Amino acid sequence: MKSIFFFAYLAVCYDLVAAAPIEPALSLKNPFKGANTASKITALAAKVSKAKDGSTIIDDTIQINGLNLRFKVSAPASELVNGGNGNANGNEKLGINVLFHGDGGQSFFDFPNQGVKDGLMGVALLSPDANRRWGGEDSKDRSGLARPDGPAHSAAVNEFLTKTLPTIVNFDKSKIFLEGISGGSLLLGGFMIPTFGASLGVQGAILGCGGLEPQVKVQGDLSKVRLHFQSTTNELGSLKQSIPKAIQAYEKLIPGKSGQLSLVTADASIKGGHCEFDGKGFVSGIQLMTNNYDRIINGVSRVAQSVLGNENIFSAQAKAAAAAANGKNGQQNQNKTKGQKATKAQNNKQTQNKNNAGNKDASKDAKTVTKTVTVTEKAAQETGTAAAQGEETAEQ
Repeated sequence: MKSIFFFAYLAVCYDLVAAAPIEPALSLKNPFKGANTASKITALAAKVSKAKDGSTIIDDTIQINGLNLRFKVSAPASELVNGGNGNANGNEKLGINVLFHGDGGQSFFDFPNQGVKDGLMGVALLSPDANRRWGGEDSKDRSGLARPDGPAHSAAVNEFLTKTLPTIVNFDKSKIFLEGISGGSLLLGGFMIPTFGASLGVQGAILGCGGLEPQVKVQGDLSKVRLHFQSTTNELGSLKQSIPKAIQAYEKLIPGKSGQLSLVTADASIKGGHCEFDGKGFVSGIQLMTNNYDRIINGVSRVAQSVLGNENIFSAQAKAAAAAANGKNGQQNQNKTKGQKATKAQNNKQTQNKNNAGNKDASKDAKTVTKTVTVTEKAAQETGTAAAQGEETAEQ
């Protein structure tokens, strides 16, 4: 009976926490301590709701290694493992995009990657830190970059992805993608990717408005991971220092290309503040980046540019290089459009000449028949010419 009241109490506490004000920027609050290394996993009460695309959202909390890890999973009902109760029944064709929020946790509650988009189901994790900071913090650090609990948090996430998530939803283990926001990007760059990126088989990650060079020993081969750093012109001062270092470190770990696309790309050309990727606001900016996740990862977006030699994406030189690259892409698109118009005009001209030639032949043949037939043929020719002209106008 006591345990029932205890879990009910926890559920109320989590509702109160979810309703509390959230700070999107890097904060400097007291760190959370006391995590232990126990491997016990205990599930608490789950909540079920609907995503914007109609898929099912499972909102639950799991205890891993003494850390309470709250998560959201958005998936089609057909991919849920017996409604989240443990029996596999899906096809495991969809991948996952796992979101790591910024300090304060706002992106977890907004869940910008909810639903299924471009073959990826949305997953969001809430930091087990009392102040919702991935990696915790060092009270003596004033930069906001120190994340002393990074190893412990990364280990919990790894266990969640490898042991817990497969009991909730069916997904393709070869399609694991990650997305970081601010403090979440610090965890990814500093700890999660270097420690577990290879063993998880992470295919790609976007580090939004944040980044750290590896703070731990790199485990395994990361040379095939697709990695993009996205920032803005008015980024936070401490991140303007850490992001270029992270880019340079990962260029050494991931030196290759996928076709013509460098596996490590970066951009800070967007005019805006911290995480304002649309130049307007924190929430709307993150949503825009998330909406374009697939385009960025696959190098279709203009922001997916190699910065080799210009790793300090906030410098004047890097900005000039980015502008030149964007201008080149714009000119290529413009030339392509002009070429398409020229080809279309030539085809229209050939069609018109062919129609005119056919009309002349028809007029010549008409002279050999009776007057009644001649009048009928002439009418048919006029109708055919009008139709051809109508088609040409429609094409233009």
